[in-house]
Amino acid sequence: MKTSVLILFLAISAMATAQVAIKVDIVGLKNNKGQVLIGLYNSENHFLKKVYKGNVALIKNAKATFTFENLPAGEYAISVFHDENSNGKLDTNFMGIPKEAYAASNDAKGFMGPPKYKDAKFQATQNKHIVLKV
Repeated sequence: MKTSVLILFLAISAMATAQVAIKVDIVGLKNNKGQVLIGLYNSENHFLKKVYKGNVALIKNAKATFTFENLPAGEYAISVFHDENSNGKLDTNFMGIPKEAYAASNDAKGFMGPPKYKDAKFQATQNKHIVLKV
């Protein structure tokens, strides 16, 4: 009995501390100008407001790649945009509509606004590979 309890405890501990990597490939960029900004989010309250982890990916052959490593297993969402002028922000027109290409995980699209976390979220319980088309 003690052995069973110990094995169960170790299994739960291993799951709680599981580390994953999420590789993100961004395709469909219209040129090699600028950079791609990538945001990884781990809560609905912060989605598109405050990144959990973020990075910049360089563009080569109209593609960009970045891997988030050593993440706790869990729920995440990703957003990216092609920062063509490298100013560090998503440029919009006078109505607030993005002028630069963007995408979110699960191909989430917004209706009369940005995509929603509930549409972009996914589970990462093991290493994951995500392809985003902008």
